[in-house]
Amino acid sequence: MSPEGLVWQIATIAIPMILAIVFHEVAHGWVARALGDPTAAEQKRLSLNPLRHVDPFGTIILPGLLKLSGAPVFGWAKPVPVDFRRLRNPRWGMVLVAAAGPVTNFVLAFLTAIALGLLVRATDSMGEPGLGALFLSDNLRNFLIVNLFLGAFNLLPIPPFDGSRIVMGVLPAPLARVYGRMEPYGLLVVFAFLVILPYFWPDLHLVQRLIGPPVEWIGQHLANLATLVAGPEPL
Repeated sequence: MSPEGLVWQIATIAIPMILAIVFHEVAHGWVARALGDPTAAEQKRLSLNPLRHVDPFGTIILPGLLKLSGAPVFGWAKPVPVDFRRLRNPRWGMVLVAAAGPVTNFVLAFLTAIALGLLVRATDSMGEPGLGALFLSDNLRNFLIVNLFLGAFNLLPIPPFDGSRIVMGVLPAPLARVYGRMEPYGLLVVFAFLVILPYFWPDLHLVQRLIGPPVEWIGQHLANLATLVAGPEPL
């Protein structure tokens, strides 16, 4: 396996994507259980075992195709079940449960930036990095990028994304009911947003325009953090 090979490219996007999505989904279940809803625990979905969460298309195939085509990478897993009626405070509990996934992704991106800096510092002291260090570096870089995009993408206020749950929780009850009527059509909106519009207007770049700027801004700050952790370049 070489850094230029297809297997390398697939492996270094599949591993970060699976891990990012699993932590995202499990975070929903952890927060839901803390707030009174044990549904995910009862269905044994709080496991970090990827096999319990992986959706073959949304977790592996789609992200891989997007990565190879140079498009922004995103995907999804089998949603962790949450029964909002079992939360002690269903309205604000829904907001916190929904926010848990994206917040987890942003925290993971922050920790990954630190890990990248430490890896650079370690490899600088060892000289020329080997394949193992390069493989780890590529996985960490992709893990950082995937977490940023996954967190930002899920904050879009389109059902069934987490952003829609947050919006529904903070809106006044009458507006929340009106907004909630979009739920049955959410997947159609997502399909139009991701497939139909880009097909007919490829230069529209909707995803890049909406989440690209905040992701780039956060990414630049995390790159600066990684550089700070790595320390000065060796003379």
